[in-house]
Amino acid sequence: MAKNEAAWITAPAAYPFTVKSAPKPKPGPGHIVIKNAAVAILPKNPVDWKIQSLGRYLDKYPFILGEDAAGIVEDIGPGVTRYRKGQRVIAHCNSLMTQDPANAAFQLYTVVTEALVAELPDGLTFEEGSVLPLATSTACAGLYRKDYLGLPLPVVGGAKATGQTILIWGGASSVGATSIQLAVASGLTVLTTASAANHDFVKSLGAHAVFDYRSSNVVQDIVNALANTKFVGVYDAISEDVSFKAISTILDGLNVTVNVASVLPYDKPTERFAPKADEVIFVTVLAYSIIQDPHCDIGEWIWGKYVPEALANGTFKPKPEPVVVGNGLQDIQYGLDIQKKGVSAKKVVIAL
Repeated sequence: MAKNEAAWITAPAAYPFTVKSAPKPKPGPGHIVIKNAAVAILPKNPVDWKIQSLGRYLDKYPFILGEDAAGIVEDIGPGVTRYRKGQRVIAHCNSLMTQDPANAAFQLYTVVTEALVAELPDGLTFEEGSVLPLATSTACAGLYRKDYLGLPLPVVGGAKATGQTILIWGGASSVGATSIQLAVASGLTVLTTASAANHDFVKSLGAHAVFDYRSSNVVQDIVNALANTKFVGVYDAISEDVSFKAISTILDGLNVTVNVASVLPYDKPTERFAPKADEVIFVTVLAYSIIQDPHCDIGEWIWGKYVPEALANGTFKPKPEPVVVGNGLQDIQYGLDIQKKGVSAKKVVIAL
């Protein structure tokens, strides 16, 4: 193994990242070392540039950020059974859970848990594969945890139609695009929102109907579309004041109570979503919870079976498309700066 280097954040709000040496990672039981070939910048929760500028989620410095990686298996630890050295993989790097920089993506070599790794088919580039990991875990936690939306797990090639309908707010986002594909593979009818420019994109992912969130009639249009359906819940992949308000108004218009999964916390309770035991609230999704008890069955199915098989047969696609803005650790900061300015229906990627 060559020496390791990383893009370090050396102190709260430190800018830019400092590229310097990092410890050579060693895989413990159930862990894998990946030589990273491409990493993606987080587009939503938690946003990499916000972590850098505001110091959220970090307990210690210096630290390394990054949760999306694609690369080649460099080494395997005791007990690893699904992977071998030299294999092409994607991985959800869970350093924000472990608070261990060895588990972060923005370095040449990363230690990842086998439970959050999937094989990357030869027909997909590392850059394409890197857009998926965190979005997949985040989408699955919200869709499949029984205390969130509790949908049936997805089936490779598509499940039998359940007759149920879900609303995914923000279908062109990274989590939204992944959630659409998964919900369709679980047999649900998917309604979603996107700008007019991205309608064809979300429809290509399997959305049955799409509504322009900028339309003055969007709330009533969605209420009309959901009326007389077996409506089972909402996934808010945007989680901003505008989406919280719109979803609350939609549920008021339908006079229904359903679970709402949210990628960011909802801290402005309304009468419907007040934090009372007998009322539904927007529940913030914890991506890595799918490999923790009592939700391990979700992670095992998604990462161990569904993702590798569905990627291999083309029914699960790495969307949105990567936009490669740099090559090398020195360009990680530039990637975060690009993401901060805003990117629509794309995911910023740095090739390594």
